[in-house]
Amino acid sequence: MINVVAGRYAEALFQVGEEQNSTTKLYEELNEVVVLTNNCKDLYSALVSPLVTKREKKELVEKIFNGQISDNLKNFMKILIDRDRISALEAIEKTYKTLLNEKNNVIEGTVISAVAMNDKEIKELEAKLSSKYNKNVMLENKVDETILGGVLVRLGNEEIDGTVKTRLAKMKEQLSQVIS
Repeated sequence: MINVVAGRYAEALFQVGEEQNSTTKLYEELNEVVVLTNNCKDLYSALVSPLVTKREKKELVEKIFNGQISDNLKNFMKILIDRDRISALEAIEKTYKTLLNEKNNVIEGTVISAVAMNDKEIKELEAKLSSKYNKNVMLENKVDETILGGVLVRLGNEEIDGTVKTRLAKMKEQLSQVIS
């Protein structure tokens, strides 16, 4: 249910961004608001509390975010408050990012390696994957020492496994089939 709600609100905000030619700026502001509400539990609690009136919540948004975010995003947050949807803010932000990535032909992924990759290695891998998928690939590096070596790349629902751990497991399986 929350994904449907988040999708509708994210699309509405995205359309406002398209009309104003400010989709990226709106995303950056939305992301900052989500980070702030995640880090400041008191603020989040006040925004979702049924004990705080909608008027007080809107005044709180106005005081905290005045001059910090665009009027479009402030008004959007007030609409979320009016419709008791402010709790969906983080899901809306994630959905909005997906819409922005689609617009900019970007695909985000994760590259998992046994040791941290340097920027040059990540950029080279991004360039190879970008040409393969015909999209702008952006990768985040995560370290998992259990993979022994090589890399595991996750892009959306696809996984490219070039890890030593997987190769060894396949060799073990092949050997066990030959032996038995």
